[in-house]
Amino acid sequence: MNSKLINVALGEYGVTEIQGSNHNPRVLEYFKASGHDWVKDDEMAWCSAFANYVAITAGYIGSMALNARSWLKVGIPTSTPQIGDVVVLWRESRTSWKGHVGFLIRETDTHVYILGGNQGNKVCITMYPKGRVLEYRRLIANASSYNLIKYK
Repeated sequence: MNSKLINVALGEYGVTEIQGSNHNPRVLEYFKASGHDWVKDDEMAWCSAFANYVAITAGYIGSMALNARSWLKVGIPTSTPQIGDVVVLWRESRTSWKGHVGFLIRETDTHVYILGGNQGNKVCITMYPKGRVLEYRRLIANASSYNLIKYK
């Protein structure tokens, strides 16, 4: 279990988009953390921005991209997922470029429970059919963060 990732993500639980012309500054922070400070509204899909924010804050390497499927190239694939591993889902179709990304909380024979951003326009835990899972990924600690922590 990766409690560090889960703790950071849970610390953001409940962050919600603001309807209309105002935008949640916290959601904009997720974009900024992954180098996309050009994003000025919370209407743009932000699940990957949230996952990047969590990974970076917890000292892990993120995708630094805004598309969910970019996480298929981050960390290492795992067939024995644990709490805190990244879950990449397909959206619309398995071959579409569209997807969703979040952190595994629990899995059953038929569903995965994901802690993620932009799930119903907020950070929460949502259940998805297991058939939508493209891959589970285990993140790798950022070496520079690791060295800073190790030698502090």
